[in-house]
Amino acid sequence: MGTWGSGNFDSDTAADHLSGITERLVSEIAEAMADDPVGLEPDEYWGVAVPCNVELLCLMAEQRYVGAEVPEAAVVEGWKKTFMDVWERTIDGLEPEPGYKEERRAELIRTFDRLAGLAGERAAG
Repeated sequence: MGTWGSGNFDSDTAADHLSGITERLVSEIAEAMADDPVGLEPDEYWGVAVPCNVELLCLMAEQRYVGAEVPEAAVVEGWKKTFMDVWERTIDGLEPEPGYKEERRAELIRTFDRLAGLAGERAAG
């Protein structure tokens, strides 16, 4: 196929590059989910980086670029459960400011649900 347009992501090489980036993001999330749950706590690196990676996957998938792959919705739902279980169990120990806990919880759920929705759209065709 080669090149199908003049856009930055309109070629096989660009699609391969984007696929590598999305694969790295997915791999990082999967590894964080499989590792020690302490690493997912809200004040730990992966407790911050996992939602960032999920958001980046959403942003790329929403562009409908070839190569911007997302995991299956069931995988995303599993990530959400694992992440939110750790978050709910540990957030109060950080003594968040009033309102932060509710706002952050809603944002985290929205982010994971957004990726699950995009995965469902991809599966539907």
